[in-house]
Amino acid sequence: QVRLVESGGGLVQPGGSLRLSCSASGANFRLHTVDWYRQVPGNERELVATINSDHETNYADSVKGRFTVSRDNVRRNLYLQMNNLRPEDTAVYYCHLRRAGVDFWGKGTLVTVSS
Repeated sequence: QVRLVESGGGLVQPGGSLRLSCSASGANFRLHTVDWYRQVPGNERELVATINSDHETNYADSVKGRFTVSRDNVRRNLYLQMNNLRPEDTAVYYCHLRRAGVDFWGKGTLVTVSS
């Protein structure tokens, strides 16, 4: 069973930074594309950033230039460095991995950007 556990969320002022982490177990982590999604209550879950097994990355237009996704295959961790945060970045952030057509999600970590 794949298990994903996010951490690092919290309250930050506009313009501030946070680094999210996701610890993975139960999968051959280095072989899989892994993603960060976010969701505001009442809205659909939104893809934020993706990193594949070759460390190639893609970002939502709304976070390009501000967020950086990375991975450590030895520690089986996924990271999201978020800089110049804006109030509209406030959401629950989820780690995601798909294996054999099955989607696995963490429970999420809340990021609140507010003064």
